[in-house]
Amino acid sequence: MKNIIVIFFSLIIQFGFSQGTEDFFTQADAFFKTYVSDGRVNYNEIKKDPSSLNQLLDMASSLSISKDQAKEYQAFYINAYNLAVIKGIVNAYPVKSPLDIKGFFDKTTYHLGGKELTLNDLENKILRKNFPEEARFHFVLVCAGLGCPPIIAEAYTPKILEKQLQRQTVKALNDPDFIKVKGNKVQLSQIFEWYKEDFTRNGSEIDYINTFRKEKIPEGAKVSYYPYDWSLNQIK
Repeated sequence: MKNIIVIFFSLIIQFGFSQGTEDFFTQADAFFKTYVSDGRVNYNEIKKDPSSLNQLLDMASSLSISKDQAKEYQAFYINAYNLAVIKGIVNAYPVKSPLDIKGFFDKTTYHLGGKELTLNDLENKILRKNFPEEARFHFVLVCAGLGCPPIIAEAYTPKILEKQLQRQTVKALNDPDFIKVKGNKVQLSQIFEWYKEDFTRNGSEIDYINTFRKEKIPEGAKVSYYPYDWSLNQIK
């Protein structure tokens, strides 16, 4: 009888957990569809009524997902990062750049997954540290600057995360404004300079980029990095 009771309560807890994460992904998807368009965020409208954003972050504060559930964990924290970025901008809005907000990346904390985390913590300790082979994170984590790959008008979800990661990486690495090729020279986003180790685990930066490119970059191409655009990715 005791074992039956334990199993019963385990199922209740599991169902409640799954339901909670499912609600989060559903509401996050509705939020991004409402306030994101063409890679930009309508911070002004969110500022007028931040209730849906605050509700999502409240939900995210109490959800606890094991990193062993890799896709669910990754999707949750990718969304959490993008939502926290939006929250940080909205709190200071109007603002021209995330860099104009003191401690935006390394001091301001958000209660997510039961922990107090900065944006840098989310990127480096939660995602990159736990999944060091997954460099595609850099094409879905959006820091509010126009130099980032564009934010999408949908939530990242466990069932289609692989497809979403692949799609956004292919899109970024084939974008002539993001990867600037001219003859035997190529200018890369500073993302490749800052996180070089993520892109060179199995070869060079060019090797990594060419994995996703339709038109391959010559192997001997001279690589340089163009300045990052920190202008706010806002809908004006």
